[in-house]
Amino acid sequence: MADDASIQEHIRHLIDEEHRLRASRESGSIGGDEEQGRLGQIEVELDQCWDLLRQRRAKREFDENPDEAQVRPPGVVEGYQG
Repeated sequence: MADDASIQEHIRHLIDEEHRLRASRESGSIGGDEEQGRLGQIEVELDQCWDLLRQRRAKREFDENPDEAQVRPPGVVEGYQG
């Protein structure tokens, strides 16, 4: 299982990729469909990472093992109501 630092690093990489995609779209080097498809994947993966970090922090807060936190499927993390 990944630790908090590696999850946060993965989040940074995903955000960097998101910025590169948007810049590539603006410059015309990739099409809108390509950009939107990958951006959708990035958004889901970011939601999963943030959810995993929240799970790990909650487990720590309640004296449970944070390594027992699991990445939840996209349908679960995308279905949250805020």
